[in-house]
Amino acid sequence: MDLVEESPYRFRIDRHDPMRVPGVVFASRALLPDAGADKSLEQVANVATLPGIVGASYAMPDVHWGYGFPIGGVAATDVEDGGVVSPGGVGFDISCGVRLLTADLDRSALRPRLDAVMDGLSESTPRGMGKGAVWHLTDGAELDAVLRGGSRYAVERGFGVQRDLDRCEDYGAVGDANPAQVSERAVERGARQVGSLGSGNHFLEVQAVEKVYDEAVAAAFGLRAGQVSVMIHCGSRGLGHQICTDYVRGMEKVMPGYGIHVPDRQLACAPVSSHEGRAYLGAMAAAANYARANRQLLAHAARRVFARVTGCDLDLVYDISHNLAKIETHEVDGTPRPLCVHRKGATRALPPGHPDLPDDLRPVGQPVLIPGSMGTGSYVLTGVPGAPAWASTCHGAGRVQSRKQATKAVRGHDPRRELEAQDIAVRGASRKGLAEEMPAAYKDVAAVVAAAEGAGLCRKVARLVPLGVVKG
Repeated sequence: MDLVEESPYRFRIDRHDPMRVPGVVFASRALLPDAGADKSLEQVANVATLPGIVGASYAMPDVHWGYGFPIGGVAATDVEDGGVVSPGGVGFDISCGVRLLTADLDRSALRPRLDAVMDGLSESTPRGMGKGAVWHLTDGAELDAVLRGGSRYAVERGFGVQRDLDRCEDYGAVGDANPAQVSERAVERGARQVGSLGSGNHFLEVQAVEKVYDEAVAAAFGLRAGQVSVMIHCGSRGLGHQICTDYVRGMEKVMPGYGIHVPDRQLACAPVSSHEGRAYLGAMAAAANYARANRQLLAHAARRVFARVTGCDLDLVYDISHNLAKIETHEVDGTPRPLCVHRKGATRALPPGHPDLPDDLRPVGQPVLIPGSMGTGSYVLTGVPGAPAWASTCHGAGRVQSRKQATKAVRGHDPRRELEAQDIAVRGASRKGLAEEMPAAYKDVAAVVAAAEGAGLCRKVARLVPLGVVKG
């Protein structure tokens, strides 16, 4: 793949048939994927062939190979000019995202009670591949209410407070959810998982604010140096996975009827305005609401542990997803246009003054939550004015090794002991689960964030370090 370096953090893939727009990769040279081992840049070029795509096919600094779209891929299609929606541009874990909460508690004060907190979180956090969950829904009508209402419904039922909605993307729920477009199999898979962490790279982590880069913005977010925080990373579990599976299959069948041809069947798509496009967006929104409720319930369980062990509450900083397609208005050639913005392994990063932000955040911009790999730091960023890529940025460190490769690489090591040697308490994770998520499997998150900031996508606010982690 030929790359043209436009600036230290921006590379271009020139347009060639059948690409409709160029590809743009935001990265340093050191972060560019290894072309021999990772085909994600080919995927960037493939995404550029989608009908209605505008601007460019973008890749974030944490880009790596994914299903259809690269993980770390961003693409917008013009809804009124034949633009399509592609389930592969969202991924299987629909609305997988991050929720960050803070306690009015310093790291030093938590230290003597950390083991008790971690034991409590371990006991109260269902995780792994099983069906345990915080909320045991009574019937299909209750699940339907979750799919329509997301965090709002959870808060109505007593699992949270109003601030949880004010500080959540879409104020806790996507309004155009359509549970009728969710298959029975997806409903069956999701019915007993509301309020569960899952496995893989999902986690609940107790952290501390190690460094503040912007005091004013951090204060607006509710962050200060030395403060204890809790980060929750999970998504829509089996429900979202099944929705993606269902709609990739369905769209693959109907593409010829719309005259659509793509270089990779994993890019199966349909016009946003079509029956299939609208149906997918309705089902996807339902999964997004499920994911918001999922994180809301896990946060509620964590709050109860903190209140019992430390006497402190947990306040929400923000909840943001990094696997969604959203209809947004952006300027294209100086004209506002409705676009379907796919962010797969990429995070929305609204700038200061944006009308979609709550009043208390509008002066400073949207919190962007970037988890690091196991045992490394995480970052809080904020959106900036005039950013490229439809107000999007990275979502994490980005894998450089498959789970199988990572497990093989740490053979002979004890991942748990290595983490505990860094004073990081570990609860509930298998050796294999830890091995798959150790730092060697990922890019350097500090370098990823530096590249994102250098490319003008966002700005650093604070760095967080892990104190303890709960994993499946």
